[in-house]
Amino acid sequence: MDLRAYTRQYTKKDNRLAALNYFGTFVVYFTSLYLAITYSNLWFVMWPAGIVFAFSAVRLYVLQHDTGHHSLFETRAQNEFAGHVLSPFTFAPFEVMKQNHNLHHANVGNLEHRETGEIHTMTVEEWNRAGFLERVLYRLYRNPFVLVPLGAAFTYFVRYRWPKNTVEFGVFPVLLHNIAIIALLYGLYLLAGTEGLWIWLGFSFLGGMIGVFLVYLQHNFEDTYWDRRPDLDPRDAALQGSSCLDFGWFFDFAVANITLHDIHHYNARIPCYRLRQCHHNMPEHMALRRIKFREAIRALGLKLWDEKQKRLVPFPS
Repeated sequence: MDLRAYTRQYTKKDNRLAALNYFGTFVVYFTSLYLAITYSNLWFVMWPAGIVFAFSAVRLYVLQHDTGHHSLFETRAQNEFAGHVLSPFTFAPFEVMKQNHNLHHANVGNLEHRETGEIHTMTVEEWNRAGFLERVLYRLYRNPFVLVPLGAAFTYFVRYRWPKNTVEFGVFPVLLHNIAIIALLYGLYLLAGTEGLWIWLGFSFLGGMIGVFLVYLQHNFEDTYWDRRPDLDPRDAALQGSSCLDFGWFFDFAVANITLHDIHHYNARIPCYRLRQCHHNMPEHMALRRIKFREAIRALGLKLWDEKQKRLVPFPS
């Protein structure tokens, strides 16, 4: 059995598991936010509840990502409806983000279409040709202390209000999405006041930073894959160009298995609730490389793609 046939066994969608993940995550999202706001004077309640809220926000984003692939629920209509409902809570307008993500899948590992990726990567040759200002800006951009916090704030609270390709894929849904966010936040203000808004904002920002950290690691690690056509191999781009982060079962569960990104890129029809089973039941001769936490942290120091060495490298001395 080859890998394609093996992964196909795990593409069956189950509305019971989908609903458990979908509604269960919403229950955790609202409960943890309620506890963080209600017991804001007790740090030992507020902080754990807020961290759970941040991870549940990430989880909602991953579930919306699955609905965009029509791989969470059994029918297309169910996935589309669920994805739109999630939009105000994930801050990501469903239709435009779905289309942009499909472009990302179609061009993963393609050096000639890096604009479809979430994190920009320069090649060593481009770095050598770059002027002083361009190098300074790129150094700042790839600095994890800039990329993760400022990237999260800009992406979720600013950029997603008008994502790239909005004019092409739908202006009205994005405007409606932004109105829904305003209504949601106004409702939170009426229920919990200014303090409630600040608590929501702070822990939503934490969730955004977790999301950016994961997005960076999905395609930025030492032996990732980039190439140019006609040499570009889509299979290698999916498997070698995407990471499997091995941070333990609980972390996988907390982020709806988005850590198993290599298998997802290889077969995006696998629901998130079957990804871990698919990966860990894999026959030994098909086993894929896993990245532990220490190596993931080291990957934050890799900045440029070396086309000669076929690997991601740090800035030159």
